Amino acid sequence: MGSSSLISVLAVHADQVAVSLPAARRASLVQALAAVPDRRDPRGVVHPLTGVLATAVAAVLAGARSAAAVAEWASDAPQQVLAGLGVWRDPLTGWRRAPDESTFRRILAGVDADALDDTIGRWILASRPQAGTGRRVYSVDGKTLRGSGSAGAQVHLLAVLDQHTGTVLGQVNVTGKTNELTRFRPLLDPLDLTGVVVTADALHTQREHARWLTEDKQAGYVFTVKKNRPRLYRQLTALPWAKIPVQDETGQRGHGRYDIRRLQVVTCTGALALDFPHAVQALRIRRRRLNLATGRWSTVTLYAITNLTAAQASPADLADALRGHWSIEVLHHIRDTSYAEDTSRMRTGNAPRVMATLRNTAISLLRLAGITTITKALRRNSRNPYRPLQLLGIT
Repeated sequence: MGSSSLISVLAVHADQVAVSLPAARRASLVQALAAVPDRRDPRGVVHPLTGVLATAVAAVLAGARSAAAVAEWASDAPQQVLAGLGVWRDPLTGWRRAPDESTFRRILAGVDADALDDTIGRWILASRPQAGTGRRVYSVDGKTLRGSGSAGAQVHLLAVLDQHTGTVLGQVNVTGKTNELTRFRPLLDPLDLTGVVVTADALHTQREHARWLTEDKQAGYVFTVKKNRPRLYRQLTALPWAKIPVQDETGQRGHGRYDIRRLQVVTCTGALALDFPHAVQALRIRRRRLNLATGRWSTVTLYAITNLTAAQASPADLADALRGHWSIEVLHHIRDTSYAEDTSRMRTGNAPRVMATLRNTAISLLRLAGITTITKALRRNSRNPYRPLQLLGIT
């Protein structure tokens, strides 16, 4: 089917996604996936790798949670949809035959997962809307795929997310939770971090990370500090917080509670200098939470540090960066609830990681289209096989 015919079919069968694509995004994700190397023996290969991967992404955009579900969606897809996804076409009959479940399982297990993450990350970067006047903020966090193996042998992934767009820009595999530190640089190194602020939890509040971000990548950082760094933590708790005014306060009601967050910021130079590379400001966030059901209040205090000066980032900017770090936790929550990731028992080869990549990709595509209610969008996509094509850039 020609491109004009496919466009006419889409116009009839799918609602237009109201999203303005930047000029840099002229190739669909299907075309971009051609950069993923095919490591299969070319003898006997029927289904092109690009078509299989694109079909898997489209199926996950419709809510598919497993290789079996991906194959079922593909088998039900109309010929026009399969054509748009680049599925193999029988030269004798002209009929496009969707890959079966075993084909999907073999390819998901054997594909080069690093190349797949890199290819999709580059495409997402080119597809993002232009940044506004503020700095971009990237969040780094890890997640264990609990169903991917027995205790101690589970797949653990470290990802980086753009807080502004909610899109995943990269992901790397680690051999265990304690090895996240060694994967921090490989995750972020391919990205241009000039002027970007990187947020991370207390595990990554490391001197080496701070030096590398500041000196090599010309980036900012906002790191939380807990008792795993006892000397630094003691320094922060000893600062004269009672004399420092609250510089940002927000309140939020939802999920049966009411939260009040108060932020204090102090410049740490001279006698207040912190024993941490390039740290020039310290933050204290006090969160008071009212449980609306019980009427009881609770208080949590969090400390953080940054290499950004008061002129480079206002208290409101820092508060937004810290609150925004939860966006990557939201990503993990969506994967667990909408895709039941932790109950998945895919364990062969790279399949667990690749399925996580497909989920990241689907969520990123929906967010690029301005969609925030992911579960509702997946149900909507499942009712019309043409809708995922638009999100893939086939318009």
